[in-house]
Amino acid sequence: MSMGSKIAWDDTVLPFQLDKSDTRGRVVRLDGVLSGVLKQHDYPPVVEALVAEMALLTALIGESIKLRWKLSLQVQTKGAVRMIATDYYGPTKEGEPARIRAYASFDPDRLTDGTPFEQIGNEGYFAVLIDQGNGMKPYQGIAPLSGGSLTAAAEGYFAQSEQLPTRFLLKFGKSQEPGVAEHWRAGGVMLQHMPKASPSVTGEGGSGEDGLLIANDLLDGDDEENWNRANILLSSVEDLELIGPSVTPTELLVRLFHEEDPRVFDAQHVEFGCTCSEDRVRQSLSIYSAKDIEKMTTPEGTVTADCQFCGSHYVLDPKTVGFEAQPSQDDAE
Repeated sequence: MSMGSKIAWDDTVLPFQLDKSDTRGRVVRLDGVLSGVLKQHDYPPVVEALVAEMALLTALIGESIKLRWKLSLQVQTKGAVRMIATDYYGPTKEGEPARIRAYASFDPDRLTDGTPFEQIGNEGYFAVLIDQGNGMKPYQGIAPLSGGSLTAAAEGYFAQSEQLPTRFLLKFGKSQEPGVAEHWRAGGVMLQHMPKASPSVTGEGGSGEDGLLIANDLLDGDDEENWNRANILLSSVEDLELIGPSVTPTELLVRLFHEEDPRVFDAQHVEFGCTCSEDRVRQSLSIYSAKDIEKMTTPEGTVTADCQFCGSHYVLDPKTVGFEAQPSQDDAE
């Protein structure tokens, strides 16, 4: 099998429901998306791992947003990796793929031999932003960086901000399948207990790190028993089953949850995609005065800009950017 022979379930998110345990979930498989994100940059492996983890979380969380909406995940820190930003663009219409893009900014001199999360540290936050389009107020939720991984921080966000018991199990790395060029593959599962009513949470804090809420603080009785059972079954998964070059998402669900009556819904395809354009660059420069634009002008007499997400390079005439720019002859006609 060559690098170009795409597996049918690559770059998909499959939503499912476990009827016996009142749990919903999603299975994600990323291949070309990760390659598209990471080939734009020469990230050190420890930074690649963080970006891959964020891309997986973005695909799993983003599948639930509506058509034409945009989901953004951001991590801001005081660590060596200062920021990770991802965007998930919902399909423009039913049946079309969603798009994902991601990038990280970091200080190479501060990177250590420690774990990926140690490059971030606990000083900072994990943020979820949802843009519903023009005229709608964006939603924003923030949670601390806790639990020792980006995955744990995402679980903490859902417990704290949404009060939804949530679990992610992710696996990613460079695939070295026989006869296939080395490339990134990743897979994961998200579980979420289906809300029946507002959970009863006391004001005394939770049992997580620094008193944060965790999933089991939000459940009791049969709900807690069902949640724990689904999580025990998920924990039995093997790494190769998650990454899945040979195990389809539906086969994985049957292997793990056959006694929980799993039901699957339509899979959502995702692809790497960026929305940058010359118009957007001009728009971002429209806040600057002619004096500011002059400071940005290169010795060659141009203003240049690079997209952090996809690496596109834009070269503009300084007279045509900034809020004092003179309209071109074409615009005047």
